[in-house]
Amino acid sequence: MLEWLTVILGVGATVALLIQALKERRIRRKFDLESEPVVWFVIKTAFTALLMLVITFLLASYRGTPIVLVVLAALVIAYTALMNNSVFGRHTYAIGGNLHAAELSGIKTKAVTFRLFVNMGVLAALAGLVFTARLNSAQPAGGTGFELDSIAAAFIGGAAVTGGIGTVAGAMIGGLIMGVLNNGMSILGLGTDYQQLIKGLVLLIAVGFDIFNKNRSGGGGNIGKRFKLKTSPPPAQEKPVPAASETVEAGIK
Repeated sequence: MLEWLTVILGVGATVALLIQALKERRIRRKFDLESEPVVWFVIKTAFTALLMLVITFLLASYRGTPIVLVVLAALVIAYTALMNNSVFGRHTYAIGGNLHAAELSGIKTKAVTFRLFVNMGVLAALAGLVFTARLNSAQPAGGTGFELDSIAAAFIGGAAVTGGIGTVAGAMIGGLIMGVLNNGMSILGLGTDYQQLIKGLVLLIAVGFDIFNKNRSGGGGNIGKRFKLKTSPPPAQEKPVPAASETVEAGIK
């Protein structure tokens, strides 16, 4: 027996995803921006839609949509719209990319930073409520070590060490990878020390890969100098060879 509320939510989310993907591609083609090939776009969109429908069927045939999943979906939609379509989101990216340049451009960096910390407090409180409801008990040391998981999820999801780059969806994907990693290590029966070691190594690999890409593209800046990462020097520019007539004239003079 399927739970129809879950079916409606899943089908609606799939249709919204398809419409958004087609809308973004049409906008990019309208302004002659570089876009992916049609075949790859169709395959990627179809795979994502099929995956969402399969998850919807599994949830509807089991116990329905968990409340936590509904809360997470609402947060992802709200924060994606906030970061992409609001002045506050643009200011946040600007401050993360270059604080001094943001100040010079007229952004009230202290006010934006204050709002960001208030927002972090609200989300931490919400996470505490969800964690307490899951355990059905409140513990003083509950949530210890979650900061390592959240930082690793952000970097795995595409956030840059230097700031100014990253998406909400990418952070969710990083969180999903860390959740699978934690469950796998728990099933294998690894100790807490080994789990922390493995997660720390994953975080170091993600950060190192980001720094390597930044230096490879020439955007490493001070981080590349600090870690002394070598990059290929720019190609030497050949000096123009003077024409024969110009050489003769110079000799006559």
